[in-house]
Amino acid sequence: MSRNRGRDTKPELLLRRALWHRGFRYRVRTNLPGKPDVVFSRLKIVIFVDGCFWHRCPEHGAKPKTNASFWSDKLKRNKVRDAEVTALLEAEGWTVVRIWEHEIKQDLAAALARVKNLLEQQQRI
Repeated sequence: MSRNRGRDTKPELLLRRALWHRGFRYRVRTNLPGKPDVVFSRLKIVIFVDGCFWHRCPEHGAKPKTNASFWSDKLKRNKVRDAEVTALLEAEGWTVVRIWEHEIKQDLAAALARVKNLLEQQQRI
């Protein structure tokens, strides 16, 4: 597990580069709960890029065959923590966007459009 990246994964970098090239400026390192992958502080929008395995994607979340009880508990705790972090941030007035890693890999343009639409909506308010 120590070799699994906690940040700067390929899907995160793909999304961040695409946002940057389209003129969207964001922060990466903040003290917000849950350590969001992309933060638009002025608009109070945070984006999490969730890995399919680690966050139990309904489409691609594979169940490990070895040490199944350990992994089942761990992945359930991850899911619960995600819900807690989302609720905490929303209570503080943040808009939370969660994007699955497979969404970025399969259709980056659609993921970008989703973020772009949200950013444009928030800027009008």
